[in-house]
Amino acid sequence: MLERPEPIAVIGTGYVGLVTAAGFADLGFEVYCVERRQVIVDQLQAGVIPFYEPGLEEMVRRNLERLHFSTGCGDALEHARLLFVAVGTPRGDDGNADLSAVQSVVDEIPASTRHALVMKSTVPAGTGAAIKRLFTKQGKHGLGYVSCPEFLKEGSAVDDVANPDRVVIGDDGDWAGDAVQALYAPLCARLGIPLVRIDVVSAEMVKLASNAFLATKISFINEVANVCELVGADVTNVAMGMAPDPRIGGQFLQAGIGYGGSCFSKDVEALRRLAENCGYEFRLLKAGTEVNESQKGRVVEKLLNHFGGSLTGRTICLLGLAFKPDTDDMREASSRVLSRELQTSGAAVAVFDPKVTEKTARRMMGTARFATDAMDAVDGADAVVLVTEWKEFVDLEWSEVADRMAGTLVIDGRNALKPNLIVAAGLLYDGIGRAPYSTPIEV
Repeated sequence: MLERPEPIAVIGTGYVGLVTAAGFADLGFEVYCVERRQVIVDQLQAGVIPFYEPGLEEMVRRNLERLHFSTGCGDALEHARLLFVAVGTPRGDDGNADLSAVQSVVDEIPASTRHALVMKSTVPAGTGAAIKRLFTKQGKHGLGYVSCPEFLKEGSAVDDVANPDRVVIGDDGDWAGDAVQALYAPLCARLGIPLVRIDVVSAEMVKLASNAFLATKISFINEVANVCELVGADVTNVAMGMAPDPRIGGQFLQAGIGYGGSCFSKDVEALRRLAENCGYEFRLLKAGTEVNESQKGRVVEKLLNHFGGSLTGRTICLLGLAFKPDTDDMREASSRVLSRELQTSGAAVAVFDPKVTEKTARRMMGTARFATDAMDAVDGADAVVLVTEWKEFVDLEWSEVADRMAGTLVIDGRNALKPNLIVAAGLLYDGIGRAPYSTPIEV
């Protein structure tokens, strides 16, 4: 971006922090990363990534000379003015965002007139104002504060950080906002993308509102899918007819068994709680959440209908554990709900995911059998459920699947499979919002 870009600091090297740091390093910046856990620092200094994200390990390794990792803020404060905060803000037991990690950062940063916190962590609207009041109370009113929400998607974060669709900056019109704008302006100009500079609280709302809207869109198409099953329509055809309308668009119109992951569930609940704390009931979000949770049970309903109302003694194969392809993240994943409900219903469960290990998933999956590969997972299964649309599952040899299964039912929980290939192998296909297929169909 610049011949000699000014160094920056990133506090927190989890998913958002590490991707952000690696992205800046790839643009030529010296990046000073703060990570409290020494074991993680040691791994990162060796170029080892503690989670799976396509392309991230390669990006980190080719920029190790520009990435500096330490457990304290000393180097970050010495070399950088802009301190990007990317610590976790998980959903607390009360449904509100847990800001304890953000609080720790605020408490640790010393008084200064040359430093500014740039908030990448997703926080409730009003957090920036509260932090600035705390700065004043602690005698650190000279510190700057900027909200700069991230819009990374797990599975494509490396491309997202290099090619964002917009940059949002929330500030008070001071030097800190100017500095962050100067940081991003060359990238925005090169890509021809908007740089939206607004007030802090509005910037905080942008992230929550964006994720809540997308989650609501998913819940809407899932409700449409459920009606499609009742009237005999195919939701994939319905979505195909809706998508060309520029007011609607095709993204997030894929019906399935509900969204998962940390962002949508957490941000929807955070926005709903934020409204509730202000005395307003956000009824649409409440309904969308209820739809998403009930959608995960659609698979169990389909299995019970197929097997005469009982799953006792049946073996069900779940293909995929991660909440989406190209990640090993199981937070709020549909597989967790399905495994629990199936085992409660008396079924034996076999599972396989190409990136989620048994060590990671065992405590979440009860007594499920962890298979060595997809074919081992389907071996002896009365039914196979596609939970995560990994490419290797979409490309399975279905005639071999049919030979290995004890039953014939394949439930496509993501509408990602090709019904003709499945029925041609002698299996019964059942998707979400689509009529079951037991004979070849025209597609």
